[in-house]
Amino acid sequence: MPAKRPAPLLQDSQLALFDAEADVAPAEPGAAKSRREMWLGQHRVGYELKRARRRSIGFVVGPQGLRVSAPRWVPIAEIERALHHKGDWILRKIVEQRERQQRMQAARIDWMNGGRLPYLGQPLTLVVAPGEREVVWDATTRELRLPLPLEATSEQIRDLSQSWLQARAKEDFLPRCRLFAERLDVAMKSLRLSSAQTRWGSASADGSIRLNWRLIHFAPAIIDYVVAHELAHLREMNHSSAFWDTVRSVLPDFERSREALREESIVVQ
Repeated sequence: MPAKRPAPLLQDSQLALFDAEADVAPAEPGAAKSRREMWLGQHRVGYELKRARRRSIGFVVGPQGLRVSAPRWVPIAEIERALHHKGDWILRKIVEQRERQQRMQAARIDWMNGGRLPYLGQPLTLVVAPGEREVVWDATTRELRLPLPLEATSEQIRDLSQSWLQARAKEDFLPRCRLFAERLDVAMKSLRLSSAQTRWGSASADGSIRLNWRLIHFAPAIIDYVVAHELAHLREMNHSSAFWDTVRSVLPDFERSREALREESIVVQ
């Protein structure tokens, strides 16, 4: 028996029923939820449906797939008409989410002898070198030689490698900050490194700048963008058009680096 095709598109008068961009509000304890499937164009898409106290249908595409939250009184047919109306958006987000998961998987670092990781946008190879007395960076071979025994654990390799990367981050970021602070005519009071999992940088009105040390993995142009972005906040503590004009004054093509940063994935390990 052929699979049931999707219902017709919503009429304009029905568009107020759902909010395509809204995140799904948490359902109250004990709220009913189910796993369902439907056709969007030529694609069969699974989704989780939760019934919740809300006035509209909300949906979001995340790592777990498509999740939908809807009022108890809205019938399934109405929910699927709403989803079908935004089918192109949903399919695009599903593809983007899949690609993001693939990038994250590719970005996972194997902390082992011969493991590779990005450093300033180019691959670096970890080499366990018992004969060394200190960490040695060979820029020609792009090898990071670690003074560890051959039987070193992944935790030992990770900790020593990250300690070296954090030291290089401070050395690399500080001159960039001074350069862009001068160009923007702002006063940077201090620079600190952070290990935040959701922010690449931050700025305080007193001139304090924080940059995520993991930026050291990325190409110099991306680091410059984050540095300029945070220092621009010392003039405009917002994301107004004036702020972006300030960033553009020192990085005319900052959009390219901003987009590249959005595509980057470094797995926190």
